[in-house]
Amino acid sequence: MQKITPFLWFDGNAEEAVNFYVSVFKKNSKVLEMRRAGDTDAAPVVSATFQLHGQRFMALNGGPHYKFSEAISLFVDCETQEEVDELWSKLLQGGGQPQQCGWLKDRFGLSWQIIPSVLGKMLGDKDPEKSRRVMEAMLGMVKIDIQGLQRAYDGAGK
Repeated sequence: MQKITPFLWFDGNAEEAVNFYVSVFKKNSKVLEMRRAGDTDAAPVVSATFQLHGQRFMALNGGPHYKFSEAISLFVDCETQEEVDELWSKLLQGGGQPQQCGWLKDRFGLSWQIIPSVLGKMLGDKDPEKSRRVMEAMLGMVKIDIQGLQRAYDGAGK
């Protein structure tokens, strides 16, 4: 069992959010438990436990007192542009908002970073000019474009 579990506060829509996240991250993702305020499936969900890519999360219908902010985001390490594109598109469904540098807010207000692995490798390059160009390119992007990063890394357009 994992020692630390992210605990997410929702305003009455935890069940919808949990089902949405499990549908987006299908691989090794599932609802583990829905705890309801009654004995029927129609009773409102009080809390839920779910898994995304093997990572355990908890959700609470805590009410309108607290909202998500960018102070906490979920970072998703993507291997390909296709994975970036797919997750970006799915997480924006239903009213999400794209933001700068690979960040977005989903329709529940939770912030996500949809980042290709290659970005970290390029930013960590020993050549400071290459990493500077990549950083500059990334700062001009909303959804991260691996080809655009590669062009900047290679110095294309100089």
